[in-house]
Amino acid sequence: MIEFRKVESESTFLDPRKGFTPTTVRFQVRVDPLTGRSCHFSHFGAIKPQRLDLAVYHDPAVKGFCPFCSEHRERATPRFMPEVIPEGRLSRGEAFLIPNLFPYDIHSGVVVMTDDHVVALKDLTQERLRDAFSLGFGFLRRIAALDGSLPYHLMTWNYMPPSGGGLVHPHQQYFATAYPGNQFMDEMSASQRFAERHRLNYWYALARQEAAGNERYIARIGSGHWIAPFVSLGLLGEILCIFPDVFSLQDLSGDDIDDLVAGLERIFRYYEAAGIFSFNASLCLGPPEQEHFSCYFRIVPRTFLNTRDYAPDLNFFQAILSEPICVVLPEDLCRDVKPYFK
Repeated sequence: MIEFRKVESESTFLDPRKGFTPTTVRFQVRVDPLTGRSCHFSHFGAIKPQRLDLAVYHDPAVKGFCPFCSEHRERATPRFMPEVIPEGRLSRGEAFLIPNLFPYDIHSGVVVMTDDHVVALKDLTQERLRDAFSLGFGFLRRIAALDGSLPYHLMTWNYMPPSGGGLVHPHQQYFATAYPGNQFMDEMSASQRFAERHRLNYWYALARQEAAGNERYIARIGSGHWIAPFVSLGLLGEILCIFPDVFSLQDLSGDDIDDLVAGLERIFRYYEAAGIFSFNASLCLGPPEQEHFSCYFRIVPRTFLNTRDYAPDLNFFQAILSEPICVVLPEDLCRDVKPYFK
């Protein structure tokens, strides 16, 4: 009942690299089976992730002032209002929770993940990840108990400069909102329509169908199904983890967080081997008392097209047309990631 629709096409031109002989290049347009949005797949093999020398961010002239570093936190980071977090700030292990100085919504928190300012993927250990996620979702539970008018809960994460993050120091954003973004709302509305039409949860059906087909199904770890989605939101592909039985914040357990962390550790090992050092990620949770929109975690690599001009990997397609463009086929991405889950 889930249709994976794609259109194969090609363009022919006289190629100067081959003496102006006719050359044909293939591309694809795929349609998201849930929302109906399209995505272009092209430039296959032409764009590779660009590495940055992360050590340069230790240089005081480059680093500048970082309010997240432990020596500055007490005087440079805000505190929550007493009725929200009586302690002002919270911590767990190295993770440190503060209000967002530039909030996205009424209750907007930042989890500073580490004491270290520059942390490579291999050093985002299970302990660091578990502490950060647990602290962040604990904050959202406090907010849910205080304010039921903000039914949607998000974790968002920009890692390293190409992701658009304002600081290199690892941190995540957690916020409750009535306006969780167009992608979130489109998927939630489409999930409800699918459930009404088929009497079935779309995300459960997707995980089951992808597992049966095995072209894009990476692995299952505990409650999480790791998939390379048929339509990718990122230039270098996308990896999605679906938790079919988790619908809202109240359903998310410590075991689910452990399963997420275990999968992320494998993704990070793949990223390091592939030369990927930056990403955007999110975890989305729907409102309580519904069973059509399952929780998912989404991670998308980011890069510069080159480090001469620092050209970003976002262009008119994404910024103006709201159309993802991807240079990696999901089936190839799945094949490359699978060994890291064994």
